[in-house]
Amino acid sequence: MWEERFAQEGYLFGTEPVPFLLKYDNYFLKGQSVLSIAEGEGRNGVHLAKKGLSVMGVEFAPSAVSKANKLAALNKVDVAFVQSDLFEWNWPQNTFDITLGLFFQFVGPVKRNVLWRKMLDATCPGGLVAIHGYTPKQLQFGTGGPPHVENMYTSASFDAVFHDCDTLVSEEYEAKQQSGSAHVGMSALIDFIARKPF
Repeated sequence: MWEERFAQEGYLFGTEPVPFLLKYDNYFLKGQSVLSIAEGEGRNGVHLAKKGLSVMGVEFAPSAVSKANKLAALNKVDVAFVQSDLFEWNWPQNTFDITLGLFFQFVGPVKRNVLWRKMLDATCPGGLVAIHGYTPKQLQFGTGGPPHVENMYTSASFDAVFHDCDTLVSEEYEAKQQSGSAHVGMSALIDFIARKPF
């Protein structure tokens, strides 16, 4: 499904970063290393690379990776885009200053927790895990995301995996989104940032 969507002309979600990255800009510092999962067409990875961060983005859809590489070249930055299924990828351990997951709500709670655990394991001690997505109320808005309530997040969702971390941000709220043609209009959102124990 995702390959089919990304294979269309243009950038499905646009080329500007997710507003989450602008909202928490002070957490993303020049020289840091970032792993961005389900990176899509590269807009977030390119934004962070332009700020001077070292970025690896993993994405399943080959057409999205191709667009991501074009976007990086257009912006004259180097981003390591990797085409892989996240459940088959050989995840690094204790490697990245920040692991980032933005709108990757394509699995239910069991598989989601597997990915969250892999994100945490890939983060350096003292590093950050940053996750952004939709809450169940998003189904009422219908302005993006999956039609499955079990794929949505609440603040309590993070407890199972990140209970030993220092939670820096955990906020549910509503805001307008404008990301290409795919995410447009009022949305029910959640931000989560936690620091991995040293």
